[in-house]
Amino acid sequence: MKAEVESFIKVLKIQKEREKQGLKRASNTLHYVFTGNPGTGKTTVARIFAKILYGYGILQSDKLTESDRSGLVAGHLGQTAIKTDEVVQNALDGVLFIDEAYSLSGDEHDRDSFGNEAIGTLLKRMEDHRSRLVVIVAGYTAPMAKFLQSNPGLSSRFTRFLEFEDYSAAELTEIFQKRCEGGEYVLTESALEKLRTIFEEAVAQKDERFGNGRHVRNVFEKTTIRQSLRLCELETITREQLLTLQERDLPVT
Repeated sequence: MKAEVESFIKVLKIQKEREKQGLKRASNTLHYVFTGNPGTGKTTVARIFAKILYGYGILQSDKLTESDRSGLVAGHLGQTAIKTDEVVQNALDGVLFIDEAYSLSGDEHDRDSFGNEAIGTLLKRMEDHRSRLVVIVAGYTAPMAKFLQSNPGLSSRFTRFLEFEDYSAAELTEIFQKRCEGGEYVLTESALEKLRTIFEEAVAQKDERFGNGRHVRNVFEKTTIRQSLRLCELETITREQLLTLQERDLPVT
């Protein structure tokens, strides 16, 4: 993922240099497909892309407009086009991030007329405003592949792909430690060992619903709550005690 972001920046840098020297920018498509499980950083990277595109003058702002099926699809045919158009208008000059985009298309047995209306409207607006809008669609890997095959216009406009892999137990532990640093907490050695075990077990038992970074957030929140409940039993509380997360503060798995 980092290599793809670095490559993306290099392409924009050269196009900016061409512009400085009076040459035309290459007409590279900048629309992306982000695939992967929840909590792997897709929305975060979309925000980074928005800042990069603004920094290199591709877009006029670094805003990221987030939407999903409920934000694009209305209850009646005809209204969906209006609703989708409103979202696109709000996203102009920035990045439009559509999460779980595959929910807009049905399968081979059940075509979704409302979702298809949204897709058709989106594709037209992407063409109408190709210099003012970058669209990133995101979701699980397999459903997103079917989504792109559901409409020829999708496969022709979305030609750049970024796969977000699940985090390893070591990476989940590192994310937890960064949350500790940001929240002014310190883990004891025994707590750190237990934390590694918790994430190793979580990774070993994971399915497609595994939350990755969101799982870390949940464990962190439960840990700080358990620490608070423990400390409330004390008559006096020191600064060191407020800072320290002990092994018994970690949730039972």
